[in-house]
Amino acid sequence: MADLEFNEDETLARASQGDRDAFGLLYEKYIDRIFNYVYYRTGNLHDAEDLTARVFQRAMNHIENYRDRGVPFSAWLYRIAHNLVANWHRDRSRKQEIPLDEIPSQPTRGDHPERSLVRVQEQDALLTLIRQLPPERQTLLILKFVENLSNAEIGQVMNRSEGAVKSLYHRTLLALRDQLGDQHINLDGE
Repeated sequence: MADLEFNEDETLARASQGDRDAFGLLYEKYIDRIFNYVYYRTGNLHDAEDLTARVFQRAMNHIENYRDRGVPFSAWLYRIAHNLVANWHRDRSRKQEIPLDEIPSQPTRGDHPERSLVRVQEQDALLTLIRQLPPERQTLLILKFVENLSNAEIGQVMNRSEGAVKSLYHRTLLALRDQLGDQHINLDGE
């Protein structure tokens, strides 16, 4: 019922005029999506929490500058997140990987321990390869597979046409396939 009462345009208008409660509604709506994006880009829970807080602090401090130019508010937040993550990577000399104990992998009922171990190892290898991709390609994969955004929505976030997103997606998958080479990683979990 709360979703029926939420009007994003009205809430944005109130937030841009200094209404902290209205900004709180926007925060509640987008916090999980922005956190997931940042977490997958950093691979570190504590840094993701810190950067997500900074995304919303920056958004709150500059909400009066937000203008609806046909791009959703979420795209504006993702751009802030992207810039902060890019600065974070630039400030760090190395990229961190998600430790194996942080990967949420639950064996299914009847699944053999060996099969679960192989699946975790394949996921780890794939995450390692993804983290070696250029940041723009990592962003694309996160928005596509974690956030489940359409190509058009990804284009709005990345400031590209839908066709450019499709092309980048195709090139990214080909690059991953080439990097996998002789490594037999089953992307379907079978």
